[in-house]
Amino acid sequence: MPTLHALTNDPKNLHIRDISQHPEKRRVNTWLYSLVLLLIANCYYAQPTPLTLPHETKKSPNAPLIQRPRVLVSTDIGGTDPDDFQSLVHLLVYADALELEGLISSPYGPGRKQHILEVIDRYESDYNHLREHSGHYPTPAQLRTLTQQGAIKVAPHAGYRSPTEGSQWIVRTARRHDKRPLHLLVWGGLEDLAQALHDAPDILPKLRVYWIGGPNKKWSPNAYMYLITHHPKLSFIEANATYRGWFVGGDQTETWNNRTFVSSHIAGHGALGDFFARQLGGSIKMGDSPSVGWLLHGTPSDPSLPSWGGRFVRAWKRPIASFRRLTSAKDKITEFGILELSLPAGSVRPRRPEAFLDIENQSLRGFFNERGQIIFRFSPKRAKTYTYTIRSNLSALDGLQGQLTATTTPPDAADQPDPALPNWWTDDPAPERMEGTHMGAKTVSRWRRDFLDGFAQRMDRCLLGQ
Repeated sequence: MPTLHALTNDPKNLHIRDISQHPEKRRVNTWLYSLVLLLIANCYYAQPTPLTLPHETKKSPNAPLIQRPRVLVSTDIGGTDPDDFQSLVHLLVYADALELEGLISSPYGPGRKQHILEVIDRYESDYNHLREHSGHYPTPAQLRTLTQQGAIKVAPHAGYRSPTEGSQWIVRTARRHDKRPLHLLVWGGLEDLAQALHDAPDILPKLRVYWIGGPNKKWSPNAYMYLITHHPKLSFIEANATYRGWFVGGDQTETWNNRTFVSSHIAGHGALGDFFARQLGGSIKMGDSPSVGWLLHGTPSDPSLPSWGGRFVRAWKRPIASFRRLTSAKDKITEFGILELSLPAGSVRPRRPEAFLDIENQSLRGFFNERGQIIFRFSPKRAKTYTYTIRSNLSALDGLQGQLTATTTPPDAADQPDPALPNWWTDDPAPERMEGTHMGAKTVSRWRRDFLDGFAQRMDRCLLGQ
């Protein structure tokens, strides 16, 4: 958007500049400036558009819903992110406002399909109470049918491996004859999405992806690189830090405090409420819920507009740093970027060569290419200096050490969106949108009272007679 200065000095806007040169028209000039300022402010402070929800009274439990969004969730529940249990509870009490078409377990680590089914068991206990408020809640049996097991291993260097139940479900669902887009909410790794697009690239126009990246990105660097290089036109929201506004910042006073809210509005509210309250010491995190909030109150067709799930900017060229040597602390990469480290593997190799990059809490497997190199990929989830060590059964690699410094994203990064990624959106790096060090998080935290109040009302549905 052009600045006020540009509007008054650009020859194309000469008529505006001329107004300011006539004293008798200063009043008009002042009015014009005020109008432009109002329009600029409205872009940021506008209320998000609410989804058409069922009537809140018991009088009309089967009130029709208009164009419920089609939703498929991929989650690492029970794996590296225990807060997915909380986000799944949140999703299920809003399930009548969405057309759920799939729940996929896509973990890195111990999470499995069974963990989704455990939450559905709690939902079944509360189902009769929920359906008193809306006849659009899916039955527990329907939810179990929609639950699939996805990839349980990190994708290799190519970014994909082989089809899974989860990736095949994505393809089948996206190909279903329906004019509405399919909103794929990814709460963990990107493996099943990458596999689905590799196997069926024709589904790309149907997909609208909202990815909770950040820490999840470090578990899926290869799948992420595959999407960027092979499917750059994918409609994709890469929320590396914005999602933190769901539990960081905003109004944390009295009942809105992360812990007090759970004890006051969640615990004791049916089987789902008690299950939620047992997670994470009885405090809110539910960091994947912004993806749902984005659909409930927002304009999914335009990520630049306000929503409970955040407000995003067009992605700039994705930060990728490639090195063909061991790095030192002087070598830099932007936070949430991708480090690609290529090293010579040596001429002497065992029958099954292996190498791992041990960095922070990860042990990343390296992949050998035809040029005799070992390649590692790593994504730093915060700005700091990292130290790594290589473990290998190859003498040329074993014991090698290095460092890398991740830096914060510059505030003007969004000034140059990448034309190669026309539908890719990410966190707003402007300082005024930050909660502490978290980019874009204020575009979520500013709605804290609204989305928590809405969640509290939904949890009341789990109580008998409410």
